[in-house]
Amino acid sequence: MKDMKDTPKTKAEWRDKLTPEQYQVLRKSGTERAFTGEYWDSKTAGTYRCAGCGEELFSSDTKYESQSGWPSFYAPLNPEIIDEESDRAFGMVRTEVKCANCGGHLGHLFDDGPNPTGLRYCINSAALDLEADEDEG
Repeated sequence: MKDMKDTPKTKAEWRDKLTPEQYQVLRKSGTERAFTGEYWDSKTAGTYRCAGCGEELFSSDTKYESQSGWPSFYAPLNPEIIDEESDRAFGMVRTEVKCANCGGHLGHLFDDGPNPTGLRYCINSAALDLEADEDEG
C-alpha cells in the first residue's frame, strides 16, 4: 500500500484523494474535536492504517481508553513508521507524530500512557483507516 516515498503528491492530488477533514488533519496539521472522530471509542479489532498512504501504523491490541476523546495507543506497530517533531504551536511544547511514509500529521505523543511504554499516541480519527480483522466482520 505504500505509495509516497517514491511518488510525492501535489496539493491538488492530496485534495482529490482525501476528504476535506482528512486534508485538514493530514496535510494542514489540524485536530478534530474531542469525542467526534470515528475511532475514538472503537473496540473493533484490526490494524489502523494512515488514511493518506495506507501505511500500517497501530494495532487495536495497543489501543486503550485514555478518556481524551481521541484514539489512543501505547505503541506503534513499528517505531520507524512514526516520525516525531517538536510542536511549539499554541504556546505549548508537544511532540507531533507524523506518518514516516507520506509525512501526514497524525496527532501528538504524550508521556502519560499506560504500561508497558508509558506513552500515549493521541491520534486523530481522520488520519486513520481501520482495517478490521477478518473475524470482526
